Amino acid sequence: MTKAILILNGPNLNMLGAREPSIYGNHTLDDIEKACEKKAKTLGFEAVCRQSNSESEIVSWIQETNAKAIVINAAAYTHTSVAIRDALLSRKLPFIEVHLSNVYAREEFRHHSFLSDVAFGVVSGLGVEGYKAAIEVVSQHIK
Repeated sequence: MTKAILILNGPNLNMLGAREPSIYGNHTLDDIEKACEKKAKTLGFEAVCRQSNSESEIVSWIQETNAKAIVINAAAYTHTSVAIRDALLSRKLPFIEVHLSNVYAREEFRHHSFLSDVAFGVVSGLGVEGYKAAIEVVSQHIK
């Protein structure tokens, strides 16, 4: 039986490839999901990829998951969502917060995260490679 890692992507990440490529690069969400699936498979895991613009849907996915760990790019919800933080804490699963861009080199409001202090780790500014690094680290942690 394959163990799952839940890959969650928040609002506007469905627009990757067209949205501000100077910040987010040219990769699409589909590119990221395929890279995550490939990386997870090489490590003996299944990547279950989800994206939503809805905070409530993300919270529900966290609450309902059977995954062993979570890699989450909560996007704008990183800076605003106590609900996502509470859902992650309630599950007591290891999770890694990921950002495509270096949020600390951007607007000051992006410097605060409601997730970082309770995350297993944080990856920021490495683009698609950040997701793969997060999968590698979290897979080692849960083996």
